[in-house]
Amino acid sequence: MSNERIKELEKQKVIIIGSGPAGLTAGIYAGRAQLEPLLIAGNLLGGQPTLTHVVENYSGFPEPISGQELAQLMQRQAERFGARILQDEVVGVDLSNRSLKVQTWGESYQAQALIIATGVSPQKLGVPGEEEFAGRGVSYCAVCDGFFYQNSRVAVVGGGDSAIKEAIFLTRFAERVTVIHRRDRLRATQVLQQRAFANEGIEFLWDSVAREIVGQQAVTGVRVENVKNGEFSLVPVDGIFIYVDSTPNTRFLKGELELDEQGYIVADERGHTSRRGVFAAGDVRKGVLRQVATAVGSGAVAAMGAEEYIAELEGRSYPPRNG
Repeated sequence: MSNERIKELEKQKVIIIGSGPAGLTAGIYAGRAQLEPLLIAGNLLGGQPTLTHVVENYSGFPEPISGQELAQLMQRQAERFGARILQDEVVGVDLSNRSLKVQTWGESYQAQALIIATGVSPQKLGVPGEEEFAGRGVSYCAVCDGFFYQNSRVAVVGGGDSAIKEAIFLTRFAERVTVIHRRDRLRATQVLQQRAFANEGIEFLWDSVAREIVGQQAVTGVRVENVKNGEFSLVPVDGIFIYVDSTPNTRFLKGELELDEQGYIVADERGHTSRRGVFAAGDVRKGVLRQVATAVGSGAVAAMGAEEYIAELEGRSYPPRNG
């Protein structure tokens, strides 16, 4: 969008912050309600699914689909219903007045209603060498960087769905994938566990945590500690992929909305937050199942909540919808 066009968009009915499945679905529903939503995409258009090589548990897609392709289809659908997507990032909000204010790097906006669907970001290990070797052997995205490890040895840190999915994916390129997990069993779903255990390219280092990433110009190994006996060992690898946990993208909301101790937004089942007119959707909410399907559902609910709220502000009746 040009600067002149952005100026024309300063006052909105509804602004959606975030462009993952929750944000894009909110854009679809708000667009169908003729609210002309402005969707501020953030630094990753399409959200976390674009970093996933395959999605195979989303209804309506009997064959696996890449996360990037699924996000592109959602974006096209949102735009077809009138959602306007702005490539910018929100750096602050002021929710103290009825007119909700949103500040991006490029401009300031006001809205009657706000839907926050900013999702989560991969959490770092916080060990020596992690920052030093970022981009030189340390990665948080197998889809982005896996290709660079042809016939190499890599480690994956974590034991949940994301870690095991990406470990399986990495066997397309790497000669050997070592999964480092602090427990003696995985947290991933059974179907993923079965695939991983059957994959001859994957080995498991149980009861172990990464304590240091070592190397010279690039990563050459990871020093791990066995949490049961306290022994240390050095695992030679050319790259390390980290999938230990996630951090909610809510730093810009501190002092403006009720957040839990981890920074997730506290919201009810209809997406209402501690501020009237402000709704939350997707992984950024406290205590939700972090799946594409649940993100999509919460995005729809939040958009309908925003529609009802705006109708109330404008003195219009709000007919319940069935589809």
